Amino acid sequence: MDEQRLIDIETKLAFQEEALRQLNDTLIDQQARVADLERLCRELAARIARISEGAEKGSAAEEIPPHY
Repeated sequence: MDEQRLIDIETKLAFQEEALRQLNDTLIDQQARVADLERLCRELAARIARISEGAEKGSAAEEIPPHY
């Protein structure tokens, strides 16, 4: 194997390692964002459920009749 070919292979390997590191960092960041969004969705769903339950319980008793 000649020297230039070995240098080319080592250069490509270095670029691939850097690209892999960048992709891994991006994946880690995206996974953290997905986890935050999932938590936010659960909180919003729970809030909507509480609001819906409160509206169902109090809507008939507190509703103003249409003739007022």
